[in-house]
Amino acid sequence: MRSTDRLDNLLPEMTEWRREIHRHPELGYEVQRTAGFVADKLRGFGLDEVVEGVGRTGVVGIIKGRAQGSGKVIGLRADMDALPIVEDSGAPWSSETPGHMHACGHDGHTAMLLGAARSLADSREFDGTVIVIFQPAEEGGGGGLAMVEDGLMERFGIQEVYGLHNMPNLPIGEFAIRPGPLMACADEFDIVVKGRGGHAAMPHVCIDPVVVASHIVLALQSIVSRGVKPTDPLVVSVTTLEVEGAAYNVIPQSVHMRGTLRAFDEDVRTVSRQRIIDIATRTAQAFDAVAEVDYRDGYPPTVNHVEQTDFVVGVAGKVAGQDKVDPDRVPMMGAEDFSYMLNARPGAFIFMGNGESANLHHPHYDFNDEALRYGCQYWVTLVSESMPLPVS
Repeated sequence: MRSTDRLDNLLPEMTEWRREIHRHPELGYEVQRTAGFVADKLRGFGLDEVVEGVGRTGVVGIIKGRAQGSGKVIGLRADMDALPIVEDSGAPWSSETPGHMHACGHDGHTAMLLGAARSLADSREFDGTVIVIFQPAEEGGGGGLAMVEDGLMERFGIQEVYGLHNMPNLPIGEFAIRPGPLMACADEFDIVVKGRGGHAAMPHVCIDPVVVASHIVLALQSIVSRGVKPTDPLVVSVTTLEVEGAAYNVIPQSVHMRGTLRAFDEDVRTVSRQRIIDIATRTAQAFDAVAEVDYRDGYPPTVNHVEQTDFVVGVAGKVAGQDKVDPDRVPMMGAEDFSYMLNARPGAFIFMGNGESANLHHPHYDFNDEALRYGCQYWVTLVSESMPLPVS
């Protein structure tokens, strides 16, 4: 049976798996049901080994090829977790867990990699070993880092690692990628401005933290316009300002600000981090107030390795046609914790079309089941092209 026929035959099962996972979304590391579902399927496919509990609740499967002469070991990763969003897609397979939904397509990512695992385990038509990686807690929990720190790469001998993500409004059957930075870091900061509260009719005896915070918000915008080169992409956003109380005639004692920094370059990230701290503390000092800054590094930038990116551009071209592959996608300021795996091993992360749909993290979003065949075929083709059987 041809591999394309095998994958077409798998489409109904992948669709069923995807919708089953979609009905039962789980958050962060609490993906026990999904991880159990994945592990049971992998064992049923006859994988050489299935390991649970990697990075707390991650699942890893080992598939050995018909030949082992190449000694090559590659990892293929999918994420399993959902989001704390109330679903409004109207799909018959909508979430049955109130307040949770698969609004980022991780249900589709998991189903596609399960389909590829089944196809690869059935055929074994490659020279080397494939490690299928099902990761928890991509949505802010750092599950990729947890798996890396749990020895993922060393325990399973992974030499290269690959990931993909669906992309709404990129046509079905199309792919997009670029070498180098593809997605940004996602750092967070809290700034607490402490002044001296009092009656709003007597501001001269107060130190108004709202005024101080307002100056800090405006000054932080100068980091992008004056603190880094105009050619270096950077976002600094203050997203909340909170005070205790809601009176019209009270100047509060303090203001709590939250925000995020997004950058592609580590030097830009480092410089901008320090500028946030300096601007906040010194601006407050100028008003006789105090600013305390808690800056936390989030996911690092997702940076594709050049050689592996060139390789998967060719793989995607074999799946979809080279005219359906954008090899120089404009980078995006969203973040992805597959970055931790790319920092540990060479590899590449690619976007795959989800067709016309609501955007990621939207209550109306749903993964397009027509995309399953392309993602599954991408994984299988990547393996066959990376580790071809020797010619006899």
